[in-house]
Amino acid sequence: MRIFKFGGASVKDADGVKNLVSVLEQVGYEHTLIVVSAMGKTTNAMETVVTSYFRDKSEVAAAIQDVLKYHNDILMDLFENDKHPIFKKIKELFDEVQGFLAWNKSPKHSFVYDQVIGYGELVSTTILSAYLNEVGINNTWLDVRDYIKTDDNYRDAAINWEKTQENISKGIDKSKFYITQGFIGSDDNNFTTTLGREGSDYSAAILAYCLNATAVTIWKDVPGVLNADPRYFDNAQLLNQISYREAIELAFYGASVIHPKTLQPLQRKEIPLLVKSFLEPKNAGTTVGKGPGIEPKVPCFIVKKNQVLMKLSSLDFSFIVEDSISELFKLFHDHKMKVDLIQNSAISFSVCVDNKFGRLNDLLEILKRKFKVNHQEDVSLYTIRHFDTEAITSLQNGKEILLEQRGKETVQLVVK
Repeated sequence: MRIFKFGGASVKDADGVKNLVSVLEQVGYEHTLIVVSAMGKTTNAMETVVTSYFRDKSEVAAAIQDVLKYHNDILMDLFENDKHPIFKKIKELFDEVQGFLAWNKSPKHSFVYDQVIGYGELVSTTILSAYLNEVGINNTWLDVRDYIKTDDNYRDAAINWEKTQENISKGIDKSKFYITQGFIGSDDNNFTTTLGREGSDYSAAILAYCLNATAVTIWKDVPGVLNADPRYFDNAQLLNQISYREAIELAFYGASVIHPKTLQPLQRKEIPLLVKSFLEPKNAGTTVGKGPGIEPKVPCFIVKKNQVLMKLSSLDFSFIVEDSISELFKLFHDHKMKVDLIQNSAISFSVCVDNKFGRLNDLLEILKRKFKVNHQEDVSLYTIRHFDTEAITSLQNGKEILLEQRGKETVQLVVK
């Protein structure tokens, strides 16, 4: 059985849905299960519903209506008859959201978030399933929450692999064509949970692992995995083959390749991961699997913007050693600062961090009690895997280098 995963960009409008049908017609859909994300920016819109619920409940109905209208507009383009049962079914799903928010008594933001946000995927797959049936592609719609079971760590739930494997083995017939949701599961009380960052890709990997799939294909709007983000680098080049290990390395440094948690279950069963274009579905794209490194072996460029570079020095010229470093990392953890680079000497410690949650000022206040602190905001961290002289020179040209660190395969530059 094959697993296909389509992200929100692939089904953001009626043309996207029709193109998905074209992809299936070109590459086949027998013995296939497709995992689909919420349409377009629906997750953001559902987050607005959650924000309204906690900020001003009088805004909730309007926020839900906005999301319903977006989907109704897509339905109007897909179905000629506005009396088609799908219109009623989608309205009922949004009524469920409003109903949950009306009776909910939990003050826990993460719990409410997961119960609401998952409807983006439930709606998108319901629409897609109905449209495929309409054009003659018979399919079975699955509620993935009946199969992927998790703990109750809402917004970043951990998989209960034993229960999930049992459910999938009993409930999914590998000879059929299925449509289901990414990103969501359910806990022991059957409340919806979400799987955290890159959750839909992870869903595809979980299903592949439990079904012993032949491959997972992630369909994107790019030709495959590129050696650089074309938004920031010219002449980005397609990578034909990447090993599991290399893909995890690239992801660790910040490349939007594939999240390591998606790769881990695939690697355990050596299930290949294909990254292909839904605009050119017959093209080969990129294969992530067994094998050495990358092909072609070219420098891979990764950039992380809006970073913070801090240099900490001991106030009394004492060494910064294990106990000091341990304390520093605890502070970074407590303030939700992701550490992307470290460099230390006897009496100083430099670190580049991501201030994603805006906790920098609180952290600096604590650090200044024990250290002399110099920091620069809005710096960029460039990483080059498999670097050569030309690659480094191209990055250094015209930039002020604040910190440089080299290893055998990787160079990192913090630039102003």
